[in-house]
Amino acid sequence: MLLSEIADSLGLILQGNDIEVSGVNTLTDAGPEHVSFLANPKYTEQLQDSRAGAIITDKEHASAVPSAALISAHPYLDFARLVQMFAKPLGRFTGQSSQAVVHPQAVIHPSVVIAPFVYVGEGAHIGEGTRLFPGVHVGEDCRIGKHCTIYPRVTLMDRTRVGDNVILHAGVVLGSDGFGFAQAGQGLVKFPQIGCVVIEDNVEIGANTTIDRAALGETRIGKGTKIDNQVQIGHNVQVGENSIIVAQVGIAGSARLGKGVVLAGQVGVAGHLTIGDGCRVAAKGGIHSSVQPGTDLGGGMPSIEYKKYLKTVATIPKLPEMSKRLRRLEKEIDLLKKGCSAEKS
Repeated sequence: MLLSEIADSLGLILQGNDIEVSGVNTLTDAGPEHVSFLANPKYTEQLQDSRAGAIITDKEHASAVPSAALISAHPYLDFARLVQMFAKPLGRFTGQSSQAVVHPQAVIHPSVVIAPFVYVGEGAHIGEGTRLFPGVHVGEDCRIGKHCTIYPRVTLMDRTRVGDNVILHAGVVLGSDGFGFAQAGQGLVKFPQIGCVVIEDNVEIGANTTIDRAALGETRIGKGTKIDNQVQIGHNVQVGENSIIVAQVGIAGSARLGKGVVLAGQVGVAGHLTIGDGCRVAAKGGIHSSVQPGTDLGGGMPSIEYKKYLKTVATIPKLPEMSKRLRRLEKEIDLLKKGCSAEKS
């Protein structure tokens, strides 16, 4: 592919020779046939040693590029778009395997790819261009939209709804029972979980993430949301559009997240509370009360306002010395008190 073709496709400015390239790579590993990128200024020193045939960067750093430069206002975003152009989809199986089990009353578009050892239950509907990898379980009355990719060992329990252009990575479980029990004299009585899970369009869910079906009604993940690996989302949770949920987050039942919420790794969210639009929570944060829109919170249990959190973290290493100073001051105050008492007497 010529650099001029890349520039035209991505809306970039080509500076330097128009050469043919065949792939992408990092600044340190790229060869003359590769395109690389510079988005973080701290890696600027790597430009001069890079052998890349072209580098996507901003206007400020383009003059330092020893080869051709593709000038971008958003280098990381445009490099991601370029990688999509070169990336090959995983999985080479085509058609519908005779080793799959598909119920005769399931409705499957002819273009759907069904690999060996897939199970599709009665009443399921699967839309155009969707691909099911080996070991996928699609339960009764599930709905999967168009152009979805369902990787190995994904489980969709009965009545799960999945929109268009959804990616479910290996081991995802949608629609398992929520954790619902009622106290009784002789122990715990199971509260039947009779709701469902709804995944809207353009959602991506990472490996081994589990999203519980609602006790009643829906557990819903809003369109455009991206969820990392090993996340647990409880029953009746509502996640707003274009949110980001990073690895090992746990969200308890009936919590509501607004649009554009960001939860960093290992954040815990208590049940029945609301996190407003645009909130961001740093890693290992614990959310125990509702949060107003646009709030940034630091890590810790419970999380506090982010600027206060940074000041608190900066203070912690100073505590031993502060403790010594406090004890000295207390002794000095005691001596002053004794001196005052002696003068009065």
